[in-house]
Amino acid sequence: MAEIQQVEDSKQAARAERKAARLAKEIGAFAQAHGGAEGQIAYIGHEGTRIVLVGEDGGWGDLVAPTYAVARSAVEKAGITVHEEFAGEFAAKVKTGPYEWTRMAGIQVGGPSNG
Repeated sequence: MAEIQQVEDSKQAARAERKAARLAKEIGAFAQAHGGAEGQIAYIGHEGTRIVLVGEDGGWGDLVAPTYAVARSAVEKAGITVHEEFAGEFAAKVKTGPYEWTRMAGIQVGGPSNG
């Protein structure tokens, strides 16, 4: 029985490693497209862990990893700076456009929903 558990644990570890490698590749592509990138990792509950990315040009995006450990591994493999909080100078780098502002207005004060 212990051998079966070890095999299952080994398979799960291999899957997690592959997922981290795929996420690292996506993070690297984002960084390359935006002149570099920084990130922040946030646990979002049962759904997993969000990796928020902010490019040097102000572009931003996010990815979701199945676990915090996979997210941490992915950002380490990608070699980006990771912030503890989405605040301060890091958050100020985010550039938003008309879409984001009208979308936020649509959600908050009854403005257009863009959708």
